Amino acid sequence: MEPSNDCSLDRLIEALLFVADEPANVADLAHALETDPESVQQAIERLIARSGERGVCVARVGPRVQLVTIREAAPLIERFLGIDRSTKLSPAAMETIAIIAYRQPITRAQVDAIRGVNSDGVIRTLLAKNLVEIQGHLEQAGRPALLGTTFECLQYFGLGSLDDLPPMPELDEPAE
Repeated sequence: MEPSNDCSLDRLIEALLFVADEPANVADLAHALETDPESVQQAIERLIARSGERGVCVARVGPRVQLVTIREAAPLIERFLGIDRSTKLSPAAMETIAIIAYRQPITRAQVDAIRGVNSDGVIRTLLAKNLVEIQGHLEQAGRPALLGTTFECLQYFGLGSLDDLPPMPELDEPAE
């Protein structure tokens, strides 16, 4: 069912994202719409560009996209749905999730090396809250898990994509 013009492709993609119960892969959208992934990518870019005038926007992590509400609506949505977001992340969890967000995919050992302490408990908490996920395993002894952020993480921090993260400050190299 090839859409007749770009506008209808945009609207069809928005409709599919609206009914999807989880992030959708661009290739799956293209298959469902019987079109090529490049056309879907272009339509998603148009939807993202128009999101400033809407109450919903498209969030993207790699090849996966999801329709989400705008950041400014979060407190109202929480009140409307009776959601209690009073539980805050600990400083250790914030530090760990920042490391994972900027360095993903990253192993627990690499997180530990950056933080200088064992991060097992914090990572378990972030996994349980579905803020980070295992995105694969390294092809080496022990096959350590590679961690990355989730769509829930983007929603928790009110981000549309990882590109919305503030730039990481340049660190001075230690003098020899």
